[in-house]
Amino acid sequence: MSPATRSEESRQAIIEAALSLCVERGFTSTTIEGIAARAGVGKTTIYRWWPSKAAILIEGVENARDAAAGFPDTGDIHADLAAQTSSVMRLFNTEFGQIWRGLIGAAQSDEAAADGVTRILRVSIDACVARLAKARDAGQIRPDLDLELAVELLYGPIYHTWLLRTRPLPEGYMEGVLAMLLPALVPAPGER
Repeated sequence: MSPATRSEESRQAIIEAALSLCVERGFTSTTIEGIAARAGVGKTTIYRWWPSKAAILIEGVENARDAAAGFPDTGDIHADLAAQTSSVMRLFNTEFGQIWRGLIGAAQSDEAAADGVTRILRVSIDACVARLAKARDAGQIRPDLDLELAVELLYGPIYHTWLLRTRPLPEGYMEGVLAMLLPALVPAPGER
């Protein structure tokens, strides 16, 4: 086995160990020592690639997000928003959600976690803005719409309800949100 293969296997083992420990123990109780022991590597190996446990978890979250919550483009903005927000809600109801919640909490006082959370969110926001811009260009949403604000309005209900645990997030939750929000986003009949 080549050094590069061993190195990549160790890297993946560290990410998997960090993710599983965070699910089992929570962000606060997950330690570099615990991650090293679970992955079967030394702490110096971890610190060679990451400055903190938050950085390891951020990489794991980025990988999971990229695999599970891409932005569809069927040409129908309503269908695409419904599909994508449903994917996000399903992802939040997995172990990923536990880890993401811990990172968001840590981001309030941990600069590395805050930088990673911001980077992850920026990719997601940019993907949604790009899809909304395409819908705007196709006349499906208003031409004067502030696309960044629209993203906040679309995803704010998910984050508010999920983070604060104010109520369950049933499968059809975003259909209700979209039914209320989309009339504000689409052009008036004379503007199309």
